[in-house]
Amino acid sequence: MSKKKKPKMEYRYYEMPADSPVLALLGEKWTQNYGRNIDYLHFHNHLEIGFCYSGKGTLTLEDEDRIFTGGMFSVIPKNFPHTTNSDGETLSSWEYLFIDADTFLTDFYHSNPIMADRMIRWVNRKAHFCKVAEKPEMVELIHQIMEIMRNRKELYLEEVKGIVLALLVEIARWNKTEGETGEKPVGNSSLISPALDYISEFSDQQIRIEELAQMCHISETHFRRSFSECMNMTPVEYINWVRIKTACDELKKTNDSIGDIAIRTGFATLSTFNRNFHKIMGITPHEWRKNPECYERKLLNYDIKTQEGW
Repeated sequence: MSKKKKPKMEYRYYEMPADSPVLALLGEKWTQNYGRNIDYLHFHNHLEIGFCYSGKGTLTLEDEDRIFTGGMFSVIPKNFPHTTNSDGETLSSWEYLFIDADTFLTDFYHSNPIMADRMIRWVNRKAHFCKVAEKPEMVELIHQIMEIMRNRKELYLEEVKGIVLALLVEIARWNKTEGETGEKPVGNSSLISPALDYISEFSDQQIRIEELAQMCHISETHFRRSFSECMNMTPVEYINWVRIKTACDELKKTNDSIGDIAIRTGFATLSTFNRNFHKIMGITPHEWRKNPECYERKLLNYDIKTQEGW
């Protein structure tokens, strides 16, 4: 029996302008008939924000069809399947912002890696489509970014970065759910930054606290105290937190067994992995994998074609 053919999906990637967290697709070019002869979904490498000024059609978010008209906007995370189709031969007027939220937030919280990860996770958690009246403050930020990118006055990049941060905070608040554990750093992490960098790169390997202290050129006792004061958790707790964060990414994006993921992310036994996962995430790995947040796993069911964005 022949293997069932996977349905098609398209990956559209965008290159950010130099030193900018935003790519703005603005102007008359984006008044068009959307979705002509396209019967498949696509996804992007960056957060997409779309604003519809006029027209009528259907915005498909994964497996849900939503009717769009003028005065509505969408917030679609990276890797979230979607597409837009105008009704018949009608023209629809949209403008778009693509935001490299992951890089922007990582850079902004460079001394606070836990907060950076939590913000990135919240921003990319859900897709939204709603009327302007439901989120007027967010729409105001979106329009401010569009106008700054349209006019590009002197120091516009410095101006737009501040508003992008405000917008991402609003999106994170919109998406945030209760129950996540893990504390953010409360002090300056520069003293322990070599250890943080090493843990980030080699969390799947055995890590000795004594060696981390040596990297920071301080005694092990001083290291443990400084680490706990800065991160609000012990070095071992932080190592396990990084491993669980990596495991969450693999649970989301692969069909690999939970046991294989546990070993690959640095846990000696499945029971140790399960115990730490539940402690940090509040649910079991199996329960987390079924969470709607793990929409990216569905991409494995498609034949992905790659295309540079518009």
